Amino acid sequence: MTSGLLDIISSADPATRDLSIDRWCEGRSIAELLAAVDELDAYRRRETNLYQRVRALFFIAAIHRYHLPAHTGLVRTGRVPYEGFRHLLERRFEEAIAIFQQAQREHGSSETLSSALAAAHHALAFQTLADQVRRTVRSTHGNAWMFRLGHPLDQSLRVRRELVTRESADAHAPYP
Repeated sequence: MTSGLLDIISSADPATRDLSIDRWCEGRSIAELLAAVDELDAYRRRETNLYQRVRALFFIAAIHRYHLPAHTGLVRTGRVPYEGFRHLLERRFEEAIAIFQQAQREHGSSETLSSALAAAHHALAFQTLADQVRRTVRSTHGNAWMFRLGHPLDQSLRVRRELVTRESADAHAPYP
């Protein structure tokens, strides 16, 4: 069974692709939202398209941040496992997500765990984008000089001496 969220992410039809997550979530039960989150999580792990993978991560974050807590049936209090919190602080988002999901399977869903899962998925989405930018910058031949530095003196860009040397002691510097 598919929720239809994957169609929103991957559809070529603008009418489907542009449907908001808020509109899709309207009237859905906690069980339906959690099933959609599981479906999105499996999708983002196997998807090779960066845009679709990041969009799935943001959908998961939005469901956990806004739509699950809006339900009156969701337990309001809970505990965030310390180990997952530590991973989150160390920017080890995949590990944090795994620990939070395990706690959710063992103790049930809560607003507290949804908040932790939302934070982890949101941060992972931005980390995914940053990793892609880093790979792109590193793979561009003209940027190679930025990554062969081991020491500040290895910097290949230099300021020409005539730009910083004064003609006499009372002369102004050659730059403004």
